[in-house]
Amino acid sequence: MQTNLSEAARHRHGAEVAESVLRSCVHCGFCNATCPTYQLLGNELDGPRGRIYLMKQMFETGEVSESTRSHLDRCLTCRNCETTCPSGVQYHKLLDIGRAAVEELVPRSTGERLRNLALRAIVPNPGRVKAALGIASTLRAFLPASVAEKLPRHQYAPKPRPTARQSRVVLMLEGCVQPGVSPNTNAAAARILDRLGISVQPAPEAGCCGAVDYHLNAQDAGLERARRNIDAWWPAIEGGAEAIVQTASGCGAFVKEYGFLLRDDPAYRDKSARVSALAKDLVEVLAHEPLEQLGVQADKRLAFHCPCTLQHAQKLGGAVEGVLRRVGFSLTAVPDGHLCCGSAGTYSITQPELSRQLRDRKMDALESGKPELIATANIGCQMHLDGAGRTEVRHWIEIVEDALPAQ
Repeated sequence: MQTNLSEAARHRHGAEVAESVLRSCVHCGFCNATCPTYQLLGNELDGPRGRIYLMKQMFETGEVSESTRSHLDRCLTCRNCETTCPSGVQYHKLLDIGRAAVEELVPRSTGERLRNLALRAIVPNPGRVKAALGIASTLRAFLPASVAEKLPRHQYAPKPRPTARQSRVVLMLEGCVQPGVSPNTNAAAARILDRLGISVQPAPEAGCCGAVDYHLNAQDAGLERARRNIDAWWPAIEGGAEAIVQTASGCGAFVKEYGFLLRDDPAYRDKSARVSALAKDLVEVLAHEPLEQLGVQADKRLAFHCPCTLQHAQKLGGAVEGVLRRVGFSLTAVPDGHLCCGSAGTYSITQPELSRQLRDRKMDALESGKPELIATANIGCQMHLDGAGRTEVRHWIEIVEDALPAQ
């Protein structure tokens, strides 16, 4: 695609990346075939190709409107289009740059600004998430259904974590929402890693990965969180930690981008690249370990929901399914498993109607094989899908641990 960026656009941060992505698109339209919002709405401007045209127009002519922002807002950033694209268009990088430009050129309404500020104030802070959940749970009977369904139906108390005793050491990103909503997930991961001879070294100074801020167009704040995490992890990295493990694929996808996002920061360029190289989804670590020695007594029929951040962003589609089958679980077929469930970070709050439609379609697909449980690998997807009030949805590592013989 030929481009001719305006002088103003050329002075924006990331202009060279935007121009490169725009030029790599051959506007074939294959991406629309797998775009969830295009499938729902049937509008060219609610598919990747149309959004690329909108951003191209903005960067070339400066023409941008609230309509432009609406079409970009409705994008899930599921990156299914990137998996489909024969030209290797890195659409999500262009979208981040385009959204930041629109945010500056077309100010949001007061209500939308307050909503985003509230999300940024609560979601990245584990203490505030727990407090908000506690208050909301007390008032559940009085809450609108759209709010009540976001509260966890089942909450499993965290079992004790093993002390660090193994010679092999990894770090673990604890997350911000997961400790309040599903507090046993990371504990289960730590216990299974311990059984395999790997200890999780605590890094309490690390916090939210930065994705919430970054994808709500507070990109500087998101990058500052990334820098703080790098600083928190760096002593252990220098001490020989072999990986930074994430149990939430959304966080993992973002941490793996640290090297790119901080490429122009001389103080963090090399460190961020090292952190991104060490970032591993939990399945990437476990897949190479002797899982047979765990003695898993798998007796559940599962459907696995592969989050977009796992299959499209991290290119790990099929990895968890392989591990689950390897330890003995029976997995049902899931039609259209490549399509997004509609969670997409804060999308279920900012775009509730579209999000709910996508969730219900996904639940129909997941339940089509009549599983006893639905497993997933991302806390946002887990909350969103379980909010439908249908088959229970849990993190796959907790299901595996429940099937272990007692020690």
